[in-house]
Amino acid sequence: MRKFEVISKFKHLNPVIPKRATEGSAGYDLSSIEDVTIMPQEIKLIPTGLKVLMPKNEALFVFPRSSLAIKRGIMMSNSVGVIDADYYGNSDNEGHIMVPLINIRNEPVQILKGERIAQGVFLQYQKTTDDETDNVTRLGGFGSSGH
Repeated sequence: MRKFEVISKFKHLNPVIPKRATEGSAGYDLSSIEDVTIMPQEIKLIPTGLKVLMPKNEALFVFPRSSLAIKRGIMMSNSVGVIDADYYGNSDNEGHIMVPLINIRNEPVQILKGERIAQGVFLQYQKTTDDETDNVTRLGGFGSSGH
């Protein structure tokens, strides 16, 4: 089973449930849940108000929309985001999908509520190497697996 769901504290804001633009599109468009201003050279986490449920052998890879850098002067600060299946429902933030954007222009850039900022592609992967011994359980939200 694979589906996007609204984070409970954002339900009143009516987040945009991601959709593919066409039948042949690989990516699901992710949108901002609020208006955000990004100052020059600033990195901001843009909230989507969403979480995603997927099989344990999949991840949602988050890529920048191709027009972001050219038309808006913003890029994803991490190039590509990886959302693991066990991020869903974590105790820190329910698995809130947030997109880190950096403004490479010399003037502020405004992101509007509902504006498409990234695209998520579901990819299946092989779960383990033959010599894997650690079996760590995720304890938190964004960036928590390295702590």
